[in-house]
Amino acid sequence: MINLKIDPEFQNQIPPLTDDEYKQLEENILKEGKLLSPLIVWGNTLVDGHNRYAILQKHPEIYFSTMPLPFESREEVLAWICKNQLGRRNLTPEQKYYLMGKQYEVEKAAHGGDRKSTDAKSSSLKANLIDSTKTCDRIAEENGVSKDTVIRASRYMKGVEIAEELIPGLKQSILSGQTKVSKADMHRLAKVACYDRAQTLQDILHPELKVEPTPDADDVIRVPGKAPVMPFRKFESVYDSDAYPEDVRYEYVALEELTTRFRISFNYQLEQMPDNAQRDVILEIIHKHKDYLTSLEAALADVKDQTA
Repeated sequence: MINLKIDPEFQNQIPPLTDDEYKQLEENILKEGKLLSPLIVWGNTLVDGHNRYAILQKHPEIYFSTMPLPFESREEVLAWICKNQLGRRNLTPEQKYYLMGKQYEVEKAAHGGDRKSTDAKSSSLKANLIDSTKTCDRIAEENGVSKDTVIRASRYMKGVEIAEELIPGLKQSILSGQTKVSKADMHRLAKVACYDRAQTLQDILHPELKVEPTPDADDVIRVPGKAPVMPFRKFESVYDSDAYPEDVRYEYVALEELTTRFRISFNYQLEQMPDNAQRDVILEIIHKHKDYLTSLEAALADVKDQTA
């Protein structure tokens, strides 16, 4: 019997069968006396057919064959697995959402390259923006959803994977629907800093235990070891109107809110600076973000020209 290599990352993208489904699959294989469909492999690594291969380990007399596919990278394998699994009819909504986001992210990662030089970074940013747009469009069309849904699915996927890192086994519980968490919760977990992830997940799973920090007399929230949180200011966006398509309106509002809060937060931090703060250090920090925005603006302009 051929011994195939099991890659944990590949296997973990495949939603597990229930006990009844696994038992039925085993009965069907024993009844046929062979595997009707070949196991998909990449070299000597199993790509698809993990449950059937596990059954073969118990019944080595069963005949089976393999079908190698010419993948060029792990990202291609992962993208194929996700797309193949999305064709299943018995997926939970959570599993489908996760797989869609995973496919998008691994296909984006497959478009990497030299990013060390300034020119390489600029050209890579432009190329990746174009490739990501095309990838997002295609995955959205394949699954009958909007582009924004695909992007939100990728954030959800990242949140689920972070939850799994913190609490092994939680991913399966979430995707099976056993543990109820909202998409917004997973988006929030995906965005927080590494050192805040454990507490954020705790707040998501046990909201009844969350203790809200109390603002000081000047309405600023101060937590030891963290930058003070500025006073909350109500934000209203001109993009939150019927003049903009509903499926992208949220993204426009979110982008405007981010840039507005950046300005407010930066000004607030400058006000707290002591008199002996070094101007050259502050300017260095500002220029880093200025350079980023300039390169992003140029890249977006190129994408617009090439996709027009």
